[in-house]
Amino acid sequence: MAYRLFTGADDRAFCERVSAALAEGYVLHGSPAASFNGSTVIVAQALVLPAAIASADAAVANAVDELDADEFGADGAFEGHA
Repeated sequence: MAYRLFTGADDRAFCERVSAALAEGYVLHGSPAASFNGSTVIVAQALVLPAAIASADAAVANAVDELDADEFGADGAFEGHA
């Protein structure tokens, strides 16, 4: 999976699950979120695989370049979208 969202009580088990995903090559995506359910702090952390993000970014850049080429013709296309 390119994206994972971990949720659970803010305890050692949660930290171990996130740490295991980091060891597998995932990186943190955004800041963690925290809430209180009346008795326990519940946390959430998104993680992504960098290669999947790079692939998606390249696909978006290519799609934008294709839109520019369609709209302005091949000679008027913009280059360098990221």
